[in-house]
Amino acid sequence: MGEDSNEGGRGKEIVEFDRDTIEREIRGRVREIIEQVVEAELEAALGAKVSQRVERRQGYRHGYRERTLTTSVGPTQFNMPRARVEDRDGNRHEWRSRTVARYERRSQRVDEAIVGVYLGGANTRRIRGALAPLLRGAPLSKDAVSRLVGRLKEDFERWQQRDLKDQKIRYLYMDGWYPKVRIDRKRVRVPVLVTLGTQENGERAVIDLRIAGEESGASWGEVIKALVKRGIGVPELAVVDGNPGLAAALQEQWKGIKIQRCTNHKLRNLLAKAPARLREELAEDYRRMIYAESAKKVAEQREKFTKKWKLKCAAVISSLEEAGDDLFTFTKYPPSQWKALRTTNAIERINEEFRRRTKTQASLPNEDAVVLLMYGLLCSGQIRLRRMVGWKDIPRSGSAIAIAEAA
Repeated sequence: MGEDSNEGGRGKEIVEFDRDTIEREIRGRVREIIEQVVEAELEAALGAKVSQRVERRQGYRHGYRERTLTTSVGPTQFNMPRARVEDRDGNRHEWRSRTVARYERRSQRVDEAIVGVYLGGANTRRIRGALAPLLRGAPLSKDAVSRLVGRLKEDFERWQQRDLKDQKIRYLYMDGWYPKVRIDRKRVRVPVLVTLGTQENGERAVIDLRIAGEESGASWGEVIKALVKRGIGVPELAVVDGNPGLAAALQEQWKGIKIQRCTNHKLRNLLAKAPARLREELAEDYRRMIYAESAKKVAEQREKFTKKWKLKCAAVISSLEEAGDDLFTFTKYPPSQWKALRTTNAIERINEEFRRRTKTQASLPNEDAVVLLMYGLLCSGQIRLRRMVGWKDIPRSGSAIAIAEAA
């Protein structure tokens, strides 16, 4: 039987061929890789390779112990080296690997998969069934799942309280989202208040995420106070939906903050006020106004829109006037940023991704599952936020409005 032509597989024969051959060979390579990595880590800790004589050693080896680690290709048995190392004070203690932690049985990716399935509403038995090809008989108890969820909760609580001083947040995006959750055996929609921040370098990040009893001024006020306590500073602008309590809470905390009402939210409001036969025409006129190429043309189209629709449908203009100049705050900023500042679409994309991951479920099992699952998707990199369009024009100092007016 021929040998593997790849360098890593020379000298090894595949003794049998079946449907599991490929994965079995991959697991064999995984064992080699894990052992190479932990050996390299130990060599760095000791300052010497096996049997190498050096002037100053940081400790000595004393055998191996067999460990099993479940990775994305299934359980893999490998030999974990043992050693005693010296600390800076000259005291010796048992070496602990950072690559494969003590008592760790699964890789981070496997734990994320288990937690994701659990937060989606599956019990331990269903998790074992859903992840059977991955676990391959590896033990998974209720206590193990509970520990994983508990660890995620602790990580989320630390994340929710982390310091924001060094992030230099210039723009805020704040919006409420209403997923379905099972509460007292009933499916109800609960508000999740999401706050996204844009930094000076254009990078975006979710900086706060919480469940509220209702999307009110008081609830948003608690969010804002928490952000201030964490050192967010004074943002330049807040892009919000039409919740009046949110705008009031922002102005109460930061007197000079500029408010931009989401133009997409307002369009939906206007369409709800118009007869069905006029909605297509209304949307076309509205977009012509909002997407005009300069501040001057936006103002011209706004005047035309007001004159026309005051005669056609007064309720539309009443709704437009409710937003006032806050609907056009974006025109005071550099045109390169208009696309990013007109709407809360950045938050909508996060919500859409979350809905895509949970679309097969009628509702989530509880309120904790909502924020923990969203946090898990964010911190694992499964939801990625793109840099803001026009980020090079974000002011490093002074006012963005002053820069726009100077231009």
